[in-house]
Amino acid sequence: MILDKNSEQTLQNGYTEYEVSTDEKELNLTFYALGESEVFIRITKAKKLLIHTIAEKHAHVTYLFWNEADYPISFEESHQVKKGAVLNIAYGEIMQNETTHNLTVDLEEENAAVYLSSATLTSVKKHFDMKVSSKAPHTFGQMRNFSVVLNGGDYYMNAVGSIEYGAIGAESHQTSRALCFDSEMNAKIIPVLLIDENDVKASHATSVGRVDEDQLYYLQSRGLSPQQCTALISTGYLLPVTEVIHDEKLKETLKNELEEKISQLCSM
Repeated sequence: MILDKNSEQTLQNGYTEYEVSTDEKELNLTFYALGESEVFIRITKAKKLLIHTIAEKHAHVTYLFWNEADYPISFEESHQVKKGAVLNIAYGEIMQNETTHNLTVDLEEENAAVYLSSATLTSVKKHFDMKVSSKAPHTFGQMRNFSVVLNGGDYYMNAVGSIEYGAIGAESHQTSRALCFDSEMNAKIIPVLLIDENDVKASHATSVGRVDEDQLYYLQSRGLSPQQCTALISTGYLLPVTEVIHDEKLKETLKNELEEKISQLCSM
């Protein structure tokens, strides 16, 4: 189904695919999840996306946003998670178009949970501002962001986990890693934990660095060129984002797209 006008979608149980392709200056999309749903959203043409999702009581919903637009695009997103609901949301950013993401997830009621992940391959500007807010007791938030930054890349990740007063037993965890292959790039990760309650669990792990030289040497000693080594390591680093969707045909398609794009960039 093609989404080209402002719309509201009530998700069916099971697997659904959408394509975002619009000439509008901005597109406003709302998704309601009531049961168990998996959603793949391929973005082929857009300028500004305003996305709002609601995971209703005890819903289990997964979204995979796959950005393949070939010009600058911005995302403004808000996600609400109700009592006992689980939201799994992932982003695949492999096209070399400047992109900004500004998103918030509100865990509004008890036992709500979110698993937020991104995989980014970039030689241009890719900026993210992510915030997960625990507003109720026994909520759970997890962010996992992985990036490969190539020559000319500008990667920025501001990841905020917030536990508000009264959200006893809540958890907020985050991991963000940027893997760099060249000195002519910029990568910055800012992990933030805002904790206003005592009986909680929170953690963050962050790294920005060059690929291990011993690993490169080992691969080249097995006959791989430097470009092939870069492509192989990058694929292994980013491919897990596709595992959020269980459709095997789609996963194979995305794997091929990712490998092709990485090979193109690494050979430049």
